[in-house]
Amino acid sequence: MLEKKSKILIVEDDLDVADMLNAYFRVQGYDVITVNWGEDGIRAAVTARPDLIILDIRLPDIDGYEVARRLRADRKTSAIPIIFLTEKRDRSDRLQGLELGADDYITKPFDVQELRLRVRNSLRRTQQDTLTNPVTGLPEGELVEEKLSQCLSGKKTGLMAVALDNLDIFRDHYGFVASDDVLRAVSLMLQNAIREVGGEDNFLGHLSPTDFVLMLESGSLATIEERVCSRLEQWLDYFYPFKDREQTMPRHDRLAVRIGSLSLSEKKIDDITMLKQALLANCK
Repeated sequence: MLEKKSKILIVEDDLDVADMLNAYFRVQGYDVITVNWGEDGIRAAVTARPDLIILDIRLPDIDGYEVARRLRADRKTSAIPIIFLTEKRDRSDRLQGLELGADDYITKPFDVQELRLRVRNSLRRTQQDTLTNPVTGLPEGELVEEKLSQCLSGKKTGLMAVALDNLDIFRDHYGFVASDDVLRAVSLMLQNAIREVGGEDNFLGHLSPTDFVLMLESGSLATIEERVCSRLEQWLDYFYPFKDREQTMPRHDRLAVRIGSLSLSEKKIDDITMLKQALLANCK
């Protein structure tokens, strides 16, 4: 069994094959969703957000190529690994699937053990990719937790959190490209600020997609906090189109940052969860 169940979406119109794959992967410890039509597959991918999709090419409504094309065009589903399952063997068919961003391709009749290994390997590659934020390229998840654990054992590091507020509201108004530009700009500014204060062991990563954590020598906390605060407050309005900068949008709906610091030598914290909570609670 997997410690944390991965979710697989199977889009297959052959009911016998669909039932067999459903039963097989459930026994392997996966959560499984099965649909038999292409349009249902697209809806299921958007609503259920599976970790991987096994996609038949020959479907009764739209073909698997069209399903893959639409999934890759939607930001919500663009990164989900897809394994094509098909009777087509021609090289041109395989290339068409790979051009659409398929992660793998297996032909019928297939060895279910081989399919299981391909699913496992694809999920492992995806899990490794999630160690860094796809927009900023900064560490997140387990990499950050590992660093925080080192902080708890060392007790010498100063920590600072930078929370970027209302990015979801900004995204709704100006789109994903603009919001990603904001996130990247903030991350670059933080990297520059860390570089300016120096220190070999300094670290920058994500506590969440919009919350950053900086780890550095305690003596640098005041300097970098003042520097970051003044720069970000000056920059935030410039992320808006010129015509919108003077709009009467309520301030509580506009982009804003909250910053807070924490010295582990001055505060007793026993675990990572408490540490994250204390860091974000200090953000003002």
